Amino acid sequence: MAAAPRPRPSDPATSLGSYAENAGIAYPDDRPELPDLLELPLAERCDLHDRGEWDDRKWAEQNETWHSVADARYRAVTSRRGPGSGTPLIRIGVKDTIDVAGLPTSLGLRHYRHHPVASATALSRLDGAEEQVIGKVVSTELNIGVGSGCVNPYFPHIDPAGSSTGSGVSVAAGLCDLAMGTDVLGSVRWPAGHCGTVGLRMTHDPGLLHGIFPLSPPMDAVGWVARTAEDLAFLWRRLGLRALLGQAGRPVPARYRIGVPTDVRDGSCDPEMLETLDLVSAALSDDGHELTDLRVGDDLWRRRGDAWQLCARQAWDGHRQWRHWITVPVHRSTEQALEVGARVTDAEYTEILDAMHACRQANATRFGDDMHAWLLPLDPSPPPDLRTGSPAATTIPAPGEADYDRRIGYTPIASFAGLPAIAVPARLSRVNRAPLGVQIVGPPGSEERLIDLARRVQLRLKPPELRPA
Repeated sequence: MAAAPRPRPSDPATSLGSYAENAGIAYPDDRPELPDLLELPLAERCDLHDRGEWDDRKWAEQNETWHSVADARYRAVTSRRGPGSGTPLIRIGVKDTIDVAGLPTSLGLRHYRHHPVASATALSRLDGAEEQVIGKVVSTELNIGVGSGCVNPYFPHIDPAGSSTGSGVSVAAGLCDLAMGTDVLGSVRWPAGHCGTVGLRMTHDPGLLHGIFPLSPPMDAVGWVARTAEDLAFLWRRLGLRALLGQAGRPVPARYRIGVPTDVRDGSCDPEMLETLDLVSAALSDDGHELTDLRVGDDLWRRRGDAWQLCARQAWDGHRQWRHWITVPVHRSTEQALEVGARVTDAEYTEILDAMHACRQANATRFGDDMHAWLLPLDPSPPPDLRTGSPAATTIPAPGEADYDRRIGYTPIASFAGLPAIAVPARLSRVNRAPLGVQIVGPPGSEERLIDLARRVQLRLKPPELRPA
């Protein structure tokens, strides 16, 4: 009796197609549709819930369905609460360099994690916020590595940028409503702006930094990303984020006086970014606010490069401590950033710290009695296009390298002075449809004013409706 023929294996395409179908893997050109409850404006969602007209089961089901699609596509979440913990009405994601009790912290490293017993102060100080954390979101390695593995949801050809990459991407992808990150030299403002969302750097406050992995302690600041300024204003009230201010905060005026630094017209800023600045200036003027030209001043403007050098040196000093307990290998880009810091001499380091102290002493008078905020481009150039260039070898520019004046950018202005700042996307580039934005910088404790100004900008300009790609 002849033996039965052995089954022949299928060809790879058929086998992989079967595997993808069983795993629920979508092809890159399959555009996902956001479920209806996730599309609702945040205030409307909460209003329906408060009136008892909200379907918790449907909400949980739609979140699970969307997470399986969006997390695989955009890769913004590193760890997640189990389904048994329920789906909070307001979903908060937390950067993976910020400790959350019950979730591992990986510090952006591929082969490292620790399990904190307590959450970071800035999170635990908010009543009920820890229960609304849905998971941890991506950070670059130790805040200074290049590349995160995330995909920009609205603009996949644009690098999300910044160490708080996952904060911008997770909000843009509809995976959370509010993401907590850290902003050292623009680490929240860049990913927010590049993803078409809104990102707030808070006033530097050492009392809020416990439980957050330090990069540059004098410039580290808590940051938040929301889909729009309207959402951020709503969440500021709903979650009681004002409790994080070290002072009572500043009242919101009916009419603002806003300074527009002429320093940005020194030749380092691309025409499209200046056009964006002019567009926002006109919108605020039409809204009834007074705009006036000013000079930031050398004590702050020329210190933008020093802010990078300070960050690099403090990262290097920190490395000599953490290398004894973080023993996993790091990416070459992380090593190169540390090497920049190793070249900053003790004399240079001391001089920069002294200059920072003097600069911050001037904050009380920097805006005067009647100046509420400054308006600047987010950066000198549009966000990098992944189709036409490659990422820089290191996140930290070194003096003398090509294009240094552009690379140091404008975000260090708030960082060096310890000021709050908010990034607001304003329009799309005519060249490559990249989001182009501005940042609004204010005196210490002026976060509510900055959110209000960002909201006014978005109401006036009515940015185009964006959908995940």
